[in-house]
Amino acid sequence: MTTWKIDPAHSEIEFKVKHLMITNVTGHFGQYDGTVTASKDDFSDASITFEADVNSVSTKNSQRDEHLKSADFFDAANHPKITFKSTEVKQKDAETFVLKGDLTIRGTTRPVELNVEYAGITVDPWGQTKAGFELTGKINRKDFGLTWSATTEAGGLVVSDDVRLALAVQLVKQA
Repeated sequence: MTTWKIDPAHSEIEFKVKHLMITNVTGHFGQYDGTVTASKDDFSDASITFEADVNSVSTKNSQRDEHLKSADFFDAANHPKITFKSTEVKQKDAETFVLKGDLTIRGTTRPVELNVEYAGITVDPWGQTKAGFELTGKINRKDFGLTWSATTEAGGLVVSDDVRLALAVQLVKQA
């Protein structure tokens, strides 16, 4: 069994939400950790755990970030971590997988499905073995208790229910 750890210096954990239904606001988590264990070189039998520190959320707007950390959204004081634990990895071909798992946000756990593109393995200039992945998916924020909403004067939503997930992950093989 081989263990891999996420390399936060070369990874990005992002989400996108429609704002006023005309543009996207992108947010990311600055502090997170993830572990992958696999016995096969193609990761088809991988087991994955991941957690993000809610207090590290950033949308490049401090007022909005504080609102996201509040009880209206993530409720960081009572639920400081977002967690994911894989339940199944389904290989579609050499480079694409479907990753299923349990995502917990704000104390609510729901099954999610992510599309995974495997970019391969390489050795960096310092002799570390690295593996790269791009993950995408979509969740409904209300499924996780993030129900805050407001409407514009015209009756449109300020924030969409759908949240698109985009993760660029580089893993480091552990000795």
